[in-house]
Amino acid sequence: MPISLRLNVIAPNTVRNSLMKIGMLMDAWEGIKPYKDTSLAILEAAAHRGHELFYFQGTDLSVRDGIATARVQQLYVDASDTSGFLRGESGFMALAELDAVLMRKDPPFDLNYIYMTYALELAERQGVQVVNRPASLRDCNEKFFISQFPQCCAPTMITADTYLLKDFHAEHGDIILKPLDGMGGQGIFRVGKDALNLASILEMLSALGQTPIMAQRYIPAIIEGDKRILMIDGEAVSHALARIPKADPTRGNLAAGGIGRVQPLSERDQWICAEVGPELKKRGLRFVGIDVIGDYLTEINVTSPTCVREIEAVVPLGIAERVVVSMEVVHASSRT
Repeated sequence: MPISLRLNVIAPNTVRNSLMKIGMLMDAWEGIKPYKDTSLAILEAAAHRGHELFYFQGTDLSVRDGIATARVQQLYVDASDTSGFLRGESGFMALAELDAVLMRKDPPFDLNYIYMTYALELAERQGVQVVNRPASLRDCNEKFFISQFPQCCAPTMITADTYLLKDFHAEHGDIILKPLDGMGGQGIFRVGKDALNLASILEMLSALGQTPIMAQRYIPAIIEGDKRILMIDGEAVSHALARIPKADPTRGNLAAGGIGRVQPLSERDQWICAEVGPELKKRGLRFVGIDVIGDYLTEINVTSPTCVREIEAVVPLGIAERVVVSMEVVHASSRT
């Protein structure tokens, strides 16, 4: 499949002369699905703008005597490959030789993920631009982080205490329960007024009351879609992808069988983005996907937000290129 670029919207502060060496830390290349992969979309945009590209996985990282290195493969544009790129021979490189690194490793957010952020933080201290900031990736759990914006959220509780969770259910009657480290709609349960299997679900998700989990009041507007809104440098992209449940009225995630519908942001969506945006920018969370159901913020995805391909297929906004341009601007300012 040849690479396909949509460049309709270019930021006015484009810095084409600020060419960079960009590393992409992501999951296994063999698992890429070109028609939907956001990381690949960003690589395409970066290649089009002339940047030198390198690929590596978390297991390729090493640190010796305080220097972070990685076994990398250079990427070359080649339309004959289904991904649009060919990989060169692998070799070691100090991350400080790169100008920027995009951290695009999918969850789970486990100890291995944390160790990756430690290595990336060493590179960041040596002047490498890391998107998103490693310390903020550690600090901002994608479920827990919404607690900093209670004005945007439906009633929510995070605890390992199963008695408190049962009280929360008794208060609201219809709730969603989910682990704090899941992705793609995995491990999500809805418990209605009949409280069917509530005790068993709580025991399983909380590991018998040892692990905090999240409870949220059920939002009926899920039938209209779980909206993924992409934000770049604290500013929202104009259109969202509403992921509409196909059969299960609990999960709209595309990975769980949801159907995508691209739509402009509502006034409430824009208000939520205005509430969240300044904090994202302050923390160096420069490319983020927030999830909104109805009028409520439900998650803030900071690790490897997706849905660029799906939105761009309907409304060509140049989202991937805007991410690259943002990196160019920061790189250019660091050289002056």
